[in-house]
This record gives sequence, structure tokens and C-alpha cells, in this order.
Amino acid sequence: MSGHSKWATTKHRKAAQDAKRSALFSKLARNITVAAKEGGDPNPENNASLAAAIEKAKGYSLPKDKIKTAIDKAFGSGKDAANYETVTYEGYGPAGVGIICEALTDNRNRTAADVRAAFNHHGGNMATSGSVAFQFDRKGQIIVPKIIEGDGKKVADRPNGPAGDEEEFMLAVADAGGDDYEDAEDEWIVYTAATDLMAVKKAMEEEGIETKGAELTMVPQNPAEISVVDAKKVMRLIDRLEELEDLQNVYHTMDITDEIAAALEEE
Repeated sequence: MSGHSKWATTKHRKAAQDAKRSALFSKLARNITVAAKEGGDPNPENNASLAAAIEKAKGYSLPKDKIKTAIDKAFGSGKDAANYETVTYEGYGPAGVGIICEALTDNRNRTAADVRAAFNHHGGNMATSGSVAFQFDRKGQIIVPKIIEGDGKKVADRPNGPAGDEEEFMLAVADAGGDDYEDAEDEWIVYTAATDLMAVKKAMEEEGIETKGAELTMVPQNPAEISVVDAKKVMRLIDRLEELEDLQNVYHTMDITDEIAAALEEE
């Protein structure tokens, strides 16, 4: 277990998504609806996929009423019925960076055309199913703030339990069943086996560690080292893909070095 940064895109992507909050809320709600419908149960305690979808939504501050509406929609009828299907697209961006796009769509042809256009217009190309996915591992991801912020007046900032000290945190992650963790400045990112996500989250909270969100993700096995120039091209493609309403998640194999991260911050 180590605290080095394997894939430091979190901060950059979070900032970009926060800037498009309305579109993000729509995607989060759609994700909850599909998880509830596919799991066949509106109770997250009995539906692991729904629990993960809700945790992800909470991490981006989706209001409780929108979460409830999204769950209700999964079991509606007529115009309120949810008719989305899950589709995965694979491709390569500039410099041969592998990219996976996860979509929830009610029109497969429309979504495929939009994704193909994005790849074609930004120096990439679509690939056959399975040709990119083997480069990734499905993981659980838990965001843990290092400091719990107070209100600045009556309540002061305080360390988030063991999360305030790396050695203590490393032991806490191991005890909770986590696989690894990453230092993301003001937060820790804890990685788990996909099936252990909610169990690890619960175990950490029982140890006095507050979490900020949990979700399933795809982590590249061997991040590709590319130039800053190519990294900017790849990120333009990813930005375009993330603007597509039907796409829920976009994953890539690009290694975000400190140099590249700094360059992307300037974009």
C-alpha cells in the first residue's frame, strides 16, 4: 500500500465538472434512476449499485429531493418511466491514449454518433469492444478529506480522525479492507475492490473517519507517459466527451505528471 499519485486527474476533473453543475446533476440523477431500476429495489441497503450511485451524487452535493425523484422515476410509468440502457464505448485519443466512455442512453444510435464525432474531431478514433477495456481495472473509490472544516467562528477546523496523519491513515485503510490510497492534496483517495466499496466505506466511518463520497471507477493498469502538448489534445477530447449529455463517465490511460497537471491548470 502506498500514497503516491497513480492517476492525479481528480482535482482537474472535479473543477471542470463543478463548472457545469446543472449538466452534472442531470447525469447523476440519471445514474441513480438506472441503478435503482436495474437493481429492482429503491432501498440502497438492498441495492449495492444504487448505494454507490447515491454516494457519488452526495459527493457532488446533489440535493436529497433530486435523489428521491430519481429513485421514484425508476419505478414510474408512461412519461415518467425510465428507458435508459447502459452502453460502453472504447477508443484511442491523441498519442494512443486509451479511453473508455460509459453512457446511459435512450437512443443508442444518437449516442454512438455523438461519441464518434467527438473522437474524429479531436484526433482520436473509435475502437472495437474489449480492445481498450483490458487496460483498466474496475475499482471502488472513496474520497476522504484530511481536515473537517468548521464554520470559522464557533467550530474550528479539526483533523478527520486518523486521516490527519498518513501513517495512522494507512493502517486505518488496511484495517478497513482498502487496497490502496492516493494523496490528492487536501484529500485522500482510497481504492477498494469494486465489490467491497460500501463495506470499506462503512468500516472507515466506524473508525471515526468522515467520507466525502464513494463511487465505482476504472483505474488504468499502466498509465501512459505522453508530452504536455499531447496531454492538452487528449484533455480537449475528454472535455468534449464529458459535455455529451448521455455520457456518465470518461476514463483514460494518460499519466498526469506534475508538469502536465500544471499545464492543464493553465488551460
